[in-house]
Amino acid sequence: MTKITQYIKEAKKTLFSFEILPPLKGESIQSIFSAIEPLMEFNPPFIDVTYHREEYVYKLRENGLLEKRTIRKRPGTVGICAAIMNRFKVDAVPHIICGGFTKEETENALIDLSFLGIENVLVLRGDPIKSEGVFVPEPDGHRYSTELLQQVVNLNKGVYLDEEMKKPIPTEFCIGVAGYPEKHFEAPSMRFDLQKLKHKVDMGADYVVTQMFYDNQKYIDYVRRCRQEGINVPIIPGLKPLTSKKQLVALPRAFFIDLPDDLVDAVEKCKDDAAVKQVGIEWCIQQSKELMEFGVPVLHYYTMSKSDATKKIATALF
Repeated sequence: MTKITQYIKEAKKTLFSFEILPPLKGESIQSIFSAIEPLMEFNPPFIDVTYHREEYVYKLRENGLLEKRTIRKRPGTVGICAAIMNRFKVDAVPHIICGGFTKEETENALIDLSFLGIENVLVLRGDPIKSEGVFVPEPDGHRYSTELLQQVVNLNKGVYLDEEMKKPIPTEFCIGVAGYPEKHFEAPSMRFDLQKLKHKVDMGADYVVTQMFYDNQKYIDYVRRCRQEGINVPIIPGLKPLTSKKQLVALPRAFFIDLPDDLVDAVEKCKDDAAVKQVGIEWCIQQSKELMEFGVPVLHYYTMSKSDATKKIATALF
């Protein structure tokens, strides 16, 4: 297996990569394979696999009281990574999140990943539970992504939670973190957000993957400001083509991003979602071309495990 930074260093042109969601509990992994197979012709060096924290559901009991239950709707990230690597001979990058895990559970998951030969991880805080609104860590879990990052960095140095271990073997993870061209919604300012990112890089983060954006100038300005802050690791742009009219509201609400007026106007004129998808594909192709000219190391697409739009974009570019 190869580290993301090594792929970037050795590349002679912009690379193609994408992110998938684990299938819903009870679904077959074939759904993931079917989403990946059409995109393999574009030679992605790596595929990201998201992790989704637990959710709460309430069941009405016979006595009339509500019973609170914890469920994971999309389990299996580690197993999916192993299956992807076995089937497609490509590096899988699991997302490692704070929410829902103790430090020991995180350490054990990282050990499993290391045993599988997985050398890349994307370290994130993760979202709060939907019903809670604000992020609440597990008891003896991590509250901030910097704490989780420190745990991975420590493992890379052979520092485990059990300080009495004799001659522990260091892991060799290449560590990615998230970046926000339009600022993380909880950060009071862009400067504050960049200072936090600089701290992560100083701690040992090897590369950055950005939140989706639809205005390339925001990414270009973000990279410039990162460089001014001394953040010199690769900054991979994350892209997602619009596929439905409802995303005009859903994406800004969920991801705290702005959509350019020209894109909004074009989508508003569409008669149906098929027309919206075509507008989204064309917009993303133009975005991608401009970013390639800018010299981005990788174009990283958020597919939501649906490959048709991404395939059309990649066909036009790669």
